[in-house]
Amino acid sequence: MNDIYLDHAATSPMHPEVINVMTKAMSEVYGNPSSIHTVGRLARKALDDARQIFAKSIGAKDNEIIVTSGGTEADNMAIFGTAYALREKGKHIITTQIEHHAVMHACEKLEQEGFEITYLPVDRSGRISIDTFKNALREDTILVTIMYGNNEVGTVQPIAEIGEILKGYQATFHTDAVQAYGIERLHVDELNVDLLSVSSHKLNGPKGIGFLYQRTGIPLSPTSFGGSQEKKRRAGTENVPATVGFAKAVEIAQQEIEIKKEKFKKFRDLFIDELNKENIQFEVNGNQEHTLQHVLNISFKGTEVESFLVNLDMSKIYASSGSACTAGSIDPSHVLVAMFGKGAEELRNSIRFSFGLGLTEEQIQEAAIRTAKIVNRLVD
Repeated sequence: MNDIYLDHAATSPMHPEVINVMTKAMSEVYGNPSSIHTVGRLARKALDDARQIFAKSIGAKDNEIIVTSGGTEADNMAIFGTAYALREKGKHIITTQIEHHAVMHACEKLEQEGFEITYLPVDRSGRISIDTFKNALREDTILVTIMYGNNEVGTVQPIAEIGEILKGYQATFHTDAVQAYGIERLHVDELNVDLLSVSSHKLNGPKGIGFLYQRTGIPLSPTSFGGSQEKKRRAGTENVPATVGFAKAVEIAQQEIEIKKEKFKKFRDLFIDELNKENIQFEVNGNQEHTLQHVLNISFKGTEVESFLVNLDMSKIYASSGSACTAGSIDPSHVLVAMFGKGAEELRNSIRFSFGLGLTEEQIQEAAIRTAKIVNRLVD
């Protein structure tokens, strides 16, 4: 029985080409990018080249990219940096009830500091209402932070429409695009966003590296202090090998976005078709029209998530019950609570399957067959 990894939304395997360029950088690009000698300048060039790739991938300028240690730091920098920079203009922030914990917990911390946070509800598909958003918007709103695509159910929010509305307000607009970057074609001007967070390990790059896009002219207070790296916005000696590896992962992802979207949609259809053939009772969670194709969250009637995950693991299928950042916790997913309400059966029987590098149609069909056998065994 072969292993089938279906948890790419939690993290993805590194692409072989990424490993190759990182290995080379580790041995050859060892200088400190802040040093002015030849070895330092070589490291600086590697960073500059990577920054150009990052910027081009989202239609930004090179100097609008702040390299971070990943999506969590990028989210935190966007939220705390904006709140502290604009606190004299207001203390109201709008977010949603289904954000990643890197956003949710940052907002909760700001609440403790006297900021007022509005958590927008979502419908049963995980999408916010534009009318509800408009009603929440105030003159003293300084930040709106709404994720592009949800990491648990895949639902995509109306980001461009929100950005268009915000053009008449002072609020800075941030989107957590960690789960979407490399899967969706993103352009910051088309999305009307001021800040955008991404992470490398979701698109077959190394862990511990990401970036925050900061539109020119958007105020942002630094959240770390030390050297003058990243134009004094993020102190600390740069991780050159990881940045180079991330850039290679971005290059590959940008070339394959359309191919991957089509492939992942086919994977979704294959998985669902196979479950239907086996007469399994299930419901797909999330918005089927506005979705990230690589995330498939399914509610299986009559099952319990803990025993289901154990059985999947024993069958060598590696999936999850939602956000990997809450793995091991018995608390229900805050995303599913927001969608279905406390006490809903979906909180106890939903599994997230997510697709990525290396998977084949045969593996997807096999995974669905094994999953169906587990469902039949659990509901008997």
